Amino acid sequence: MRMGLLGVSSLAFAVVAWSGMTWAETVATGAAPDVRTDAVNHGVGPLGDVPVPVPSQLADYVRDEQAAIALGKALFWDMQVGSDAQACASCHFAAGADTRAKNQLSPGLLHVVDPTRASDPDLTFGDDDGKTGSGAAAGPNYTLVAADFPFHRLEDPDDRESCGDGLDNDSDGRADGDDGDCFDTNDAASSQGTFDGGFISVARADSKRGAFDQCGTPDGALFNVGGVPVRKVEPRQTPTVINAVFNHRNFWDGRASNIFNGLNPLGERGLLATATNPNPGILVRGADGKVAKAQARLDNASLASQAVGPPTSDFEMSCAGRTNADIGRKLLSRAPLALQKVHPTDSVLASYRSNTKGLKGTYRALVQQAFNQTYWGGEGRFDANGDPTTGRGGYTQIEVNFPLFFGLAIQLYEATLVSDETPFDAFMAGDDAALDEVEKFGLSVFLNEGKCVNCHAGNELTGASVRLRANQPFGNEEAVERMLMGDGNAALYDGGFYNIGVRPTFEDLGVGGALAGFPLSFSRQLSAGTVIDAFAVHPETFEIPGDIVLGERVAVDGAFKVPSLRNIELTGPYFHNGGQATLAQVVAFYDRGGDRLGPNGDDTTGFGDEGSNLDPDIQPLGLGNLTRQIDGLTVTGDVALVEFLVALTDERVRFEQAPFDHPQLVIPDGHPGDALAVTRQVQGRAATTLRTLPAVGAAGNTADIGTFLRLDPLDE
Repeated sequence: MRMGLLGVSSLAFAVVAWSGMTWAETVATGAAPDVRTDAVNHGVGPLGDVPVPVPSQLADYVRDEQAAIALGKALFWDMQVGSDAQACASCHFAAGADTRAKNQLSPGLLHVVDPTRASDPDLTFGDDDGKTGSGAAAGPNYTLVAADFPFHRLEDPDDRESCGDGLDNDSDGRADGDDGDCFDTNDAASSQGTFDGGFISVARADSKRGAFDQCGTPDGALFNVGGVPVRKVEPRQTPTVINAVFNHRNFWDGRASNIFNGLNPLGERGLLATATNPNPGILVRGADGKVAKAQARLDNASLASQAVGPPTSDFEMSCAGRTNADIGRKLLSRAPLALQKVHPTDSVLASYRSNTKGLKGTYRALVQQAFNQTYWGGEGRFDANGDPTTGRGGYTQIEVNFPLFFGLAIQLYEATLVSDETPFDAFMAGDDAALDEVEKFGLSVFLNEGKCVNCHAGNELTGASVRLRANQPFGNEEAVERMLMGDGNAALYDGGFYNIGVRPTFEDLGVGGALAGFPLSFSRQLSAGTVIDAFAVHPETFEIPGDIVLGERVAVDGAFKVPSLRNIELTGPYFHNGGQATLAQVVAFYDRGGDRLGPNGDDTTGFGDEGSNLDPDIQPLGLGNLTRQIDGLTVTGDVALVEFLVALTDERVRFEQAPFDHPQLVIPDGHPGDALAVTRQVQGRAATTLRTLPAVGAAGNTADIGTFLRLDPLDE
């Protein structure tokens, strides 16, 4: 429950001398603007005022939207989807994100060579000595603790250059960097997924293996403890799926295209001919009854693009080599959620619920109810790419088209996960008492001195939204912009994607990377003359107007999608590397101007020919020196900002009330043992510790889901 600053046990604010008017007096006298009006003037308002983006072609595919939502919720939470009982929700169970702490470390797998961009992964865990921030040995199956954060820890949290500067900032008699107070690791706090091992066959519905596919023995080349294979961990932190429907592109690097091709996350890239699939497309039954390939392009559908990635990823949910058609074959004859309990009052699934576990009927029946027969009613046998086959085996149309059903159904379910009932939304709708005076001060900091709204824009609180980047339905910005960067020089960049100096750019290129032979970045596609994605550009409206020229500077390397701040209290750890554990640490990061070395050292946001890719708003802010007197106490701007961020929490999310209720879920929670030794299972891999999340009905839980490591947002 939201306590407010005066109810927090450890008050991390400075009480200093104050003279002059109180904040209430300055507002009353007109010396400061009304903060609600200020927010409106900055383009910020209630999320409920924003229409949920919907693919314009949806009716061509979906015949019963409510059935599709039910199908999507079942697929999202169903442990049968993964090769070894991993569900989509296994990494999105807490406010749509992941708050597990054990076996959640991944080394620097996305490193590249500067400037060639060749892959050069760092396969070692921890800092240069193999240690975590708390001094423990880093590695797979390690359990994160509060003392491990931040992953880049400074002698002076207010000074981004306070390590290695030869000074003694804390007056302990030793130079910074030599006294143990500084720490740096390129590891990421992310989400555990599958064991490695090649796919052999799916488990039949009547198989004793249950949800477990038949896969080869994992070798555990990297993710092992004492030679015993453990579950692999993704190289980036897990974003929340709540409110993700408003994102123009999804994943941290935007690789989940806003155009869904019905096959994979790649959008237009996935529709290009390849050596292994010269004619990509979904299968469509024509008026003559014959089945043929056609290409699908659904707009406003990045959630569908995102959804079809993890089920075949050998890091997340699958043994290596499993296809979407295999997943269709596995699931269609099964009862949805057959291994899990569904609450009698589930807000979506109650009427589908079986008296024992799971839902009545089969996935095949749900697909047929939800989708037009054109996409599942044809005959014939096909290979996994949808090409006709005359050999033994082969797949049916409904199996080949399973990613189409999977992606759209999950998009429609996740489109219901909109958290628009926060104290902030109530305040912006006219309820003056919805925010207290500290939170109103924090909102003012958010809009002004903190510069937060410059990136966390609009009612969605992200500049990466459909409304702002696709001009739909009433946006006024676009997917590409040109502005002055942090070095004072002009460059193109992808709107809603910024390099803020979290980590050196060569560690992870973000949207500056490439996919299927094309740049991920829209602006780099324009500069290189290799446009593959569909997006709108009007250079005359740029902050620095003028035609785009080939070879023009692009500042996208190391840039990542701006996440929405809604429910941010509950979705730690933070940033793409999960390197900050609390909101106070995040605010301290911005307050000192990020973690790049500049202005007197190397600018770690640079890459290749670009000396800097830094967003211009990343600069020291001095929020700790910004003060207001409230209820007899002088509150600093950084603390007020944290309190405002907490006011972006929807209590329905905190207590898992509808639409955020869910079926029972059993999730892996590391392995018995620690980073030095684990318990071996009979099959040669590590035994898995399991945590059971009970089924929750529409009324929600009495206990809140809590923050990462149960930390106070104000803890530094």
